[in-house]
Amino acid sequence: MKAKRCIILFVLMVCSFLAHATDNARHQYQSMTTLQGEWILSPAEQQQGKATQHKLVTPLIGTDTTAISFKLIGKGSTLQENLLPATNKEMVTMYHCDDMECSQLKATHYCIKQNQPEMLVDMSSTSTKLVYDCDMSTALCQSEQNHVHKITHELSENGNHLKTTYTSYNNGAYLKDSIYHFDRK
Repeated sequence: MKAKRCIILFVLMVCSFLAHATDNARHQYQSMTTLQGEWILSPAEQQQGKATQHKLVTPLIGTDTTAISFKLIGKGSTLQENLLPATNKEMVTMYHCDDMECSQLKATHYCIKQNQPEMLVDMSSTSTKLVYDCDMSTALCQSEQNHVHKITHELSENGNHLKTTYTSYNNGAYLKDSIYHFDRK
């Protein structure tokens, strides 16, 4: 009888955990949808690192040209990110729930490095800091190949400023962060 109670208690705890994870993933997805719209690169003095010093990116700084955009597709089931649209550095990331219950939030990054790392939301993400880590169950994330290993979106200024960091790995170790600052159009 005692063993039966322990099993029932364990099953209830697992169900409670899964329900919380589903609610959290759904909340994370709702947070992502607040990024919808077009964004321009922030002024040069707000940029950091070398990412915005690239010859294809520098001309976008200080203009009204869209540098990143987010839009819902598939009846709201997927959020599509277009980084540096209409340039030779354009990349796309698709954010979506992995199933109808939204038990996990996933992202696939279609990279200029000609690979597609798959990522999972870090469940400690908040509505203002959304972190996606490489899905270590996939071959690319475990490989020595140069790839984006983490994407971090940080919202500030009442949702009107976005700092996005693409963390790259090579040979199985940290390589660099490509950091962009954007302002809502």
